[in-house]
Amino acid sequence: MRLSRLDMFEEMWRKVSEIVPRDSSILVTGANGLIASNLVDTLMYFNERYKTCNVVIALCRNAEKAQKRFEQFQENKLFKLTIQDVQNFTLDFHSDYIIHAASNAHPMAYSLKPIETMKTNLLGTIRLLDYANRERCKKFVYVSTSEIYGEVPEGVNKLSETEYGHINTLNPRSCYSESKRCAETLCVCYSKEKEMDVSIVRPGYIYGRQITEDNSRADAQFLRCVLAKQNIVMKSAGEQKRSYCYVADAVTAILYIMKSGGNGEAYNIANSNSEATIKEFAETMADIGGVSVEYEIPSIEEKRGYSMIKNSLLDDQKLRALGWTSSYDLKRGLKATVEEE
Repeated sequence: MRLSRLDMFEEMWRKVSEIVPRDSSILVTGANGLIASNLVDTLMYFNERYKTCNVVIALCRNAEKAQKRFEQFQENKLFKLTIQDVQNFTLDFHSDYIIHAASNAHPMAYSLKPIETMKTNLLGTIRLLDYANRERCKKFVYVSTSEIYGEVPEGVNKLSETEYGHINTLNPRSCYSESKRCAETLCVCYSKEKEMDVSIVRPGYIYGRQITEDNSRADAQFLRCVLAKQNIVMKSAGEQKRSYCYVADAVTAILYIMKSGGNGEAYNIANSNSEATIKEFAETMADIGGVSVEYEIPSIEEKRGYSMIKNSLLDDQKLRALGWTSSYDLKRGLKATVEEE
């Protein structure tokens, strides 16, 4: 989100800025990603607009992407960019808060690089937890995924944080969901044994303007088509139900959890005002972008990367109990995504 666009929702951001720490250091890993990069934008905006005076540290692997993405902050003394792999990093500074969002986060990566996906999620999380423990970090927020719920049991409409379905451990596609499950358990183990304050967030289907050419997620492919004024190409019937959430709402949710989330607790990041099938999501985006929806048979590699989860509606009541509210329904969020400059 560009800083000029954040100004459009002044009242929402003013309220959120009041719960953000001040005069602290906040490390955000996976900072090139959709959620993490927008977290960095927001924290830097708070520094500028509300004088929160936080040092924002963006950790990521790809220097070229990061330097381009965060070009506007390069001369800012409150911004620090560190180019390292989360599996094997060396940090010579203190962090008061850590938001760990580094992960392979698109289906083709799960299909082509399942080992790397698991290593990043497990080894990277262990190294960061050890670092947080050494530095006596005030709060560690782990960005997990709604895929840890697996295949939803029959009769369950919405998944709360205590309901889990089946995951086939012998399917390489499970590399993402299983390693995320394990990383969650690592977090609560460190919370108990090392007396660390750790909260877990489980984002549903988060969308926003930032996309890369190698991102194979359906929403990213849809957006690329719309921005190119081409028809959206769907490679399934799109009947699966999803809990969508615009990235600005996801960012505010994480900040509420960083402030008030319970130790060892997990929170869904979803928006009950933004639920739809994949087909409805595509049709809404196409309507906003002035294009149509077409259907095409997927390749074998694309099929291998698909989630096995049929429906994934998340209960957001636990998150809302912290005081968080959503600001975007599906149409408003997609309109902001398509029209963002």
